[in-house]
Amino acid sequence: MFVLSIMLPIFFVFVVGYIAQSFLKLETVMISRLAIYILVPFLVFRTFYLQTIDSSFMYFIIFLLGLCFLSIFLITLFTKALKYSEEQRCGLILSSAFMNNGNYGTPLVLFLFGPEGMKVAIVLMVLQQLLMSTLGVYYAAKGSPFNVGSIDAAGQVLRMPMIYGATLGIVFNWLNIPLGTLMKGIDFIADAAIPVIMIALGMQLANMIIKKVDWKLLSFSLSMRLMLSPLLALLIVWQLPLDELTKQIMVIVAATPTAANTTMYAIQFRVQENNVSAATLISTVLSLVTVPVVIYLMT
Repeated sequence: MFVLSIMLPIFFVFVVGYIAQSFLKLETVMISRLAIYILVPFLVFRTFYLQTIDSSFMYFIIFLLGLCFLSIFLITLFTKALKYSEEQRCGLILSSAFMNNGNYGTPLVLFLFGPEGMKVAIVLMVLQQLLMSTLGVYYAAKGSPFNVGSIDAAGQVLRMPMIYGATLGIVFNWLNIPLGTLMKGIDFIADAAIPVIMIALGMQLANMIIKKVDWKLLSFSLSMRLMLSPLLALLIVWQLPLDELTKQIMVIVAATPTAANTTMYAIQFRVQENNVSAATLISTVLSLVTVPVVIYLMT
């Protein structure tokens, strides 16, 4: 019952965004840009400014890279065994290897563990966004029918303002630069980030149209994202020298649905758009059942 009480307000906000978009037909791109380019960078800055920078950051990187590459390895075995094309393999990677620990996992951790858990969740969010902007773009380009091959993903990373927010936060932290009453203004903007990105996700889901999909690929993607991913995460964090709360958070965010950003990559590069969109939408709905199970087992 406790877990459902945590999930209910999160999905309530998603549904509000979904219903609002169904009637208002707003430009979700603009709302997403507001969150990504203004609100989230302030949230990230505040987290890194107030957080103690230690060796745990390296373990977060090991965790995310390990989880991603293990997922890609299993996906590659699956697609080779069934003789799927490179486009299908790359589409499956987009829909299975990257979790939505931004506008889903971060508010979930906030509701579950409060501000202390939020610090861990935001660091994981920033690192995951870096991973999606490099590996995610790489596999989207590799599976594209436009034959663009491997592209320079550095430009994608450099266009992410949250990276600059994190960098400034670390610099201000190390130099111990006081912000005084300016911190109140930063708090106002940072506090708005989570509600807006949650509503934006609901609006993005309302825009998705599921057309013809490969149900075998989709079923594997959903199983990989919602069931196998938290198991792989548990395997990785088992030996990491981190506290129990941090390990719980890492496994829980690994159980979140397919990242919404991968849908944008799939559409941009024409890589299995229908399957990736369907994976994002359906995994988000099914997570109402699967994520509470993971939370119950981990807490």
